[in-house]
Amino acid sequence: MIDLRSDTVTKPTEEMRKAMYEAECGDDVYGEDPLVKKLEDKAAELLGKEAALFVTSGTQGNQIAVLTHCQPGNEVLLEEEAHIFYYEGGAISAFGGVQTRTIKGNRGAINPNDVRNAIRSEDVHLPETGMICIENTHNRAGGAIVPIENMREVYQVAQEHNIPVHLDGARLFNASVELGVPVTAFTEHTTTVQICLSKGLGAPIGSLIAGSESFIKRARKWRKRLGGGLRQVGVVASPGLIALTKMADRLKEDNDRARRLAEGIRNIRDLKINNRVDTNIVLVDTEATGKSVEEILDLLKSNGILAVPFGPTTIRFTTHHHISDEDINQTLSTFQQLFDTVKK
Repeated sequence: MIDLRSDTVTKPTEEMRKAMYEAECGDDVYGEDPLVKKLEDKAAELLGKEAALFVTSGTQGNQIAVLTHCQPGNEVLLEEEAHIFYYEGGAISAFGGVQTRTIKGNRGAINPNDVRNAIRSEDVHLPETGMICIENTHNRAGGAIVPIENMREVYQVAQEHNIPVHLDGARLFNASVELGVPVTAFTEHTTTVQICLSKGLGAPIGSLIAGSESFIKRARKWRKRLGGGLRQVGVVASPGLIALTKMADRLKEDNDRARRLAEGIRNIRDLKINNRVDTNIVLVDTEATGKSVEEILDLLKSNGILAVPFGPTTIRFTTHHHISDEDINQTLSTFQQLFDTVKK
């Protein structure tokens, strides 16, 4: 089966599996797991922050950032289809008593002037703006890379108003390798950042948040409150360390294969590409086929290809390190055969 549903379906490499088996462990709640310490130190170094914290998932990392930066009754500014707003179950309101104020973006990037205008003034009737969030790459925008200059300008606005900026960088390394710049080119324009180890980087579990030492100290308590304090966690920190240090450069292959997939699909009648393919996500518009997304997904599945719906007429394909050039060729061949059959 060619599984293009998400880069979350990746399995650990043999090196990761061996590292898990041989991992030296300790109780991380007591601060005694050496591999977690090593992973957090390496993450802080790579992300250009004072300290980092291992968390179980990207959603948990984002929620900890909101809970640490904000107070109940605060408002978070973010792009209208940001992951925190769209895919995290309303957690910031459920856990933090925090509301969202969304801003319409352009391929995931929010206009700095719109941010400035959305920041609340001092008024007893209004919530305080507690945090601004940027997502890079932007999932709902089809893996779009938010320009570094845009991030810098938003960060400047935030600094003028003493508001922290959190970067949801679940797929940040895809952006980094695509532009050929270190991740610090992005993170220097943020207060805190979250990255996922379990997407394109291929680890089986875990994410990291990074920021100042004082932020991480407070974030550690929020992690405990959310049930994220783990014990002998070296068994998952060890593959995370491999993911962080050895799997980033190869993400360029995923981005390139996504573009090959998009270019091939553009040549198939009745199919359109809905996004500019910056990284590893391809959004395919199927409306002109006259078939529902569910029908097309079933056809693909019966021919050994998995993808996911991404709207009433859109299917999402995501490349990752288990997808080869031959898989891309096979997917394109299957699409061509299916739609030739449909037309007949």
